[in-house]
Amino acid sequence: MAAGQSIAFDDVGFAYGAIPILSNINFTIEAGTISCVIGPSGCGKTTLLRLVAGFIRASEGAIRVSGKVRTRPSRDVAVVFQDYQRALLPWRTAYENVSLALEAAHVPRAERRERIEVMLELVGLPNHARKFPAQLSGGMQQRLQIARCLAQEPSILLMDEPFGALDAMTRAVLQDELLRIQQKSALTVMFVTHDLDEALYLGNQILALKSNPGRLGRLVDVPLPYPRDQLATKEDPTFLHMRRELFSLTHGGHQG
Repeated sequence: MAAGQSIAFDDVGFAYGAIPILSNINFTIEAGTISCVIGPSGCGKTTLLRLVAGFIRASEGAIRVSGKVRTRPSRDVAVVFQDYQRALLPWRTAYENVSLALEAAHVPRAERRERIEVMLELVGLPNHARKFPAQLSGGMQQRLQIARCLAQEPSILLMDEPFGALDAMTRAVLQDELLRIQQKSALTVMFVTHDLDEALYLGNQILALKSNPGRLGRLVDVPLPYPRDQLATKEDPTFLHMRRELFSLTHGGHQG
C-alpha cells in the first residue's frame, strides 16, 4: 500500500443549487494519520468524503491532496461504505470480490492471486476465500469490503460510518483491525462517525462540524498514545475528559 497523503481544505464551500451544504471549511489532515468527523445529521459529513473522493466538485475553494487540487476520482483514494451488503457483489466469492479492484486496475491475472491472498490475510479472512458474501457474517462482509479497497493500494482511505450497523463486540474488533492496518501501512484515514467514543478511540484528531450550513465548529487534537486498547484507553482520564467536552459540544446547543 502507498504511504498516506495530506488532505487540505482551503475555504471549501458546497451547495446543491441555491442550498448551501458546506461553507468556509478550512483544515488540514496530515499524511499517515486518522481524522474522525463528527456532527449532527445533515451537517455535511458524507459530503466532505465525496469531495475528497472527487465524486463531486467544490462550489468554492479547493481540496488539495499532497498540494495538488483534487477535482476528479483517483485510484489513490478508496471509500468504505456503511452498507457493506450493497457494496459487495453477491454472485462473486470473497476472493473474486477482492479481485474486482485488481481487474479494474488492469493488474495481470498472474499477479492477482498473491495480492488477493495477502489482502484476505490482512483482514483475517484467509480461510473464507471461496465463500460468497451471504455466507459471511456482517463483520466479515465489512472486512471483505476493506480488503477490496486496500487491494487497489490507496494512499487515502475514506470511511463513512463503516461500523455503524455492526454489534458492539464486532465493532470493537474492527476498530482494532483498522488501527493495526493503518499503523502498519501509514494510510491517511478520514472516518465519519456519530459515536464519540469511536472518534476518540481511533483518531489523531477530530473534526466537529456544525450545521445549517455545515462548517467547522472545532478541530480537536487527540493526545492519547498508540497502540490503543479497548479497556485501558477508554479508562484513561484524558479520554474521559475529552469525551465529556465533545458531548457538551455536540449535545449542548452549540451546533448552530
